[in-house]
Amino acid sequence: MLAHVLFGLTGLALALPSQAADTVTIATVNNSDMIRMQRLSKVFEQQHPDIRLNWVVLEENVLRQRLTTDIATQGGQFDVLTIGTYETPLWGAKQWLEPLTQLPADYAADDIFPSVRQGLSVNNTLYALPFYGESTVTYYRTDLFQQAGLSMPAHPTWSQLGEFAAKLTVKDKGQYGMCLRGKAGWGENVALLSTLANAFGARWFDEQWKPELTSPEWTAAANFYVNTLKQYGPPGVSSNGFNETLALFNSGKCVIWVDASVAGSFTTDKSQSKVADSVGFAAAPTEVTDKGSSWLYAWSLAIPATSRHKDAAKAFIAWATSKDYIQLVADKEGITNVPPGTRQSTYSAAYLKAAPFAQVTLEMMRHADPAHPSLKPVPYVGIQYVTIPEFQAIGTSVGKLFSAALTGGMSVDQALQQAQTSTEREMKRAGYPK
Repeated sequence: MLAHVLFGLTGLALALPSQAADTVTIATVNNSDMIRMQRLSKVFEQQHPDIRLNWVVLEENVLRQRLTTDIATQGGQFDVLTIGTYETPLWGAKQWLEPLTQLPADYAADDIFPSVRQGLSVNNTLYALPFYGESTVTYYRTDLFQQAGLSMPAHPTWSQLGEFAAKLTVKDKGQYGMCLRGKAGWGENVALLSTLANAFGARWFDEQWKPELTSPEWTAAANFYVNTLKQYGPPGVSSNGFNETLALFNSGKCVIWVDASVAGSFTTDKSQSKVADSVGFAAAPTEVTDKGSSWLYAWSLAIPATSRHKDAAKAFIAWATSKDYIQLVADKEGITNVPPGTRQSTYSAAYLKAAPFAQVTLEMMRHADPAHPSLKPVPYVGIQYVTIPEFQAIGTSVGKLFSAALTGGMSVDQALQQAQTSTEREMKRAGYPK
């Protein structure tokens, strides 16, 4: 019998029998839910002895860069990509991803939230399967609010949060009133900033695709963001993304935190949160409008067209995003730790009762409307991003400018003006309006 020859990282050739296992290389982000998936994937390997899983776990910005480079150059390094509702429709339309048809009979794709399913489809064909979905939630310390005689509204405004932050910041105790993302990146600080700007009535582009980053609305939002974090935020905020801010909140250093709804299970997990018993949940903050005030995103699993192990990869992603996987997490790790925001069936009476963050997450997921992300009309789809290929570069550039404003490297007005200029240049180069 002929042998297959595989080359390892050392460059040594290993002769393996022809019935050797398919090795599926998975690129994913270093978020807690994905690390749990990696740990529980031993169950999948036991069920599929002919498939081996090789994990590449990366920080969010690094993952996005690596996958974008690999898919655009058809590098073929990976069999499964962890991407989101931004990349999936763009890459699916270019036929860089495998269409996910003929899923297992018990997969129940109709159970996926319609907004999530739509965000991962091109012409009603799925090109990625959602692992977890998220919107935006306001997290806060109920004990500290009570001690200060304050009450968090169910639907706060950003201005109200700023006032609370001023009253609840005690820097000599390491207690910071407001924690928000400051780390540069289109999926890091720009995701948060976009929803904040939307709430203030701003938009990225007018109907003719002209950037509006120096508008009064963007100026008001940007000044609120920078000034609030400078006065009431933790030190080194420009280095803090989702994971870093979650760690700060769980260690008791943040009173208010606005971020992804997926953090609910981590903030209430006593094994990783010192404040698990005193976390409250409110809707994403609004200001002059609630349009686009809460984002919609789904970290999802896709198969690049270059994969040489497509059947094995499809078996894995169908397993990892299935009802059975959600039940596995519930059985092994507790019902409050199941991947949220993808399946309507997850939001059973038992889950809503067990998970104190589930109801507000469900409300925010239903509220998010990527087709109408702004108070004013826009030519694009997307809440915390704009679904055009150029936005990755635009958002990354703008994110760096706002990080510089947080550190005092430039003023807010300078950051906005440079953001406007660089975005105009990128859009002109891309030929907009098209």
